[in-house]
Amino acid sequence: MRIINYYTSIIGICWLALIVLSILVSENNRLSRKEKMLFYLTHIIVALAALMEWLGILFNGDMSVPIWALRAVKCIDYILTPAAGAALLFYLKTGSAWGKIITGLLGVNLVFQLVSAFTGWMLVVDEQHRYSHGPLYPAYIAMYSALIILIAIEFITYGKNFRKQNRLSLYAILIMVFICILIQEILGSEFRTAYLGLTLGIIMMFIYITEFAQLSSDDTIHEQQIAITTDALTGVSNRYAFVAALKELDKEGATPPADLTVFSIDINGLKTVNDSRGHAAGDELICGAADCICGAFEKSGTCYRTGGDEFIVIARMEKAQALETLEKLKQNAAHWRGELVGDLYLAAGFVCAADYPDLTVEKMIVEADMAMYDEKDAFYRKMRMASART
Repeated sequence: MRIINYYTSIIGICWLALIVLSILVSENNRLSRKEKMLFYLTHIIVALAALMEWLGILFNGDMSVPIWALRAVKCIDYILTPAAGAALLFYLKTGSAWGKIITGLLGVNLVFQLVSAFTGWMLVVDEQHRYSHGPLYPAYIAMYSALIILIAIEFITYGKNFRKQNRLSLYAILIMVFICILIQEILGSEFRTAYLGLTLGIIMMFIYITEFAQLSSDDTIHEQQIAITTDALTGVSNRYAFVAALKELDKEGATPPADLTVFSIDINGLKTVNDSRGHAAGDELICGAADCICGAFEKSGTCYRTGGDEFIVIARMEKAQALETLEKLKQNAAHWRGELVGDLYLAAGFVCAADYPDLTVEKMIVEADMAMYDEKDAFYRKMRMASART
């Protein structure tokens, strides 16, 4: 009686936990209606399987309970117990071949148990209304063991979809459930831990899956942010990211940081290349310019493509480093060669906040643009003079 009362409290706790979990499922807006129904079905299977096992213990040896009732309870118990273990797979929603094999085995077990209810293959009840295992009970254990192995394979296969650091907790849930089942099967009826472990496993699976769903959502948002802020042609940051960067700098105060340096860079002769060699050649020039800029600044600044051939670089560096970087940029452009265009000429100007402490970032960009246009004018004057000589 003490064991029955103790197990009654365990089953009661499991039922309460499944009810709470069902409420959590209903309140989760990320789950579709179909997903919620699958989770509810999982909870119902586990709850009914636990109830049948509890009733089997309660009815065992009770002369007031008809033998047919004891047989019916144990038949449902033997049907639902493997199904309860497989119900964990509802949370995975893999739809793999292993899952189909498991479903097939559960169907075979269903037919086998229904036939056994009338033949005594699985259950023998004596005159004291006490049951014992029938002659084909080992076949049931073999099938049950095969299901456990297949479920383990399914979990391992499913875990390969995750990053390595996310697999350990998934496998730990499976091991915990299996240990609880083994404790009951090996140590006997006094250690009724199977459904406690299974209920805890389902709760942990819900936590795991919802947490992973949140991580996946975060990853998707991050990927979308990258797509939104990345220039599709060159791979550098785009104008949207540039505007966001300016807003972020404004948060630091009206006066820019002393080591802030702004570069304005433009391609010389892009229109001529587009008109004479086509836009594919022009795109090659733009990509070449982006590569040269990124190579010059490396990790010391962020490059933004703000227009067709216009680039802005916001960097943290002193004036001496800015001059060195500008020289490196010119060397990169001089050595660049494309497949459609042989030469790349860049005009660049920069402004250091230390030289203009009263300017805002926007006005620094204006000053950098003016310096860039002065260099661009000098380039075109030089080209006109060279053309005049020839």
